[in-house]
Amino acid sequence: MAEKKAAAAAPKKAEAKKSGKTVTVRQIKSANRRPDIQAQTLRGLGLGKIRRTRTLEDTPSVRGMIHAVQHLVEIVEEGK
Repeated sequence: MAEKKAAAAAPKKAEAKKSGKTVTVRQIKSANRRPDIQAQTLRGLGLGKIRRTRTLEDTPSVRGMIHAVQHLVEIVEEGK
C-alpha cells in the first residue's frame, strides 16, 4: 500500500507535446566532399542517400538542421 502512495506522489515526467505539424524533406545532393558535420546532420535527419525522403516533426531543432544542409535537401511538403 505504501508503494502505491509513493508512486502516486512521485512527479510524472512531462510528455513532449506534439503539435501535429510535420515537414517532409528529401535529399537531393550527396554529402561527399562536404564537411563531416554536414554528413552527420543528414544522418541526424534520417537521410544519407540521394532521393531518400523523411517526414519529421516540425520543431525548431529540425528546422535548424534543415537550414544547415539546405543546399543538400529540399522541402517536399509541409503537413498540418
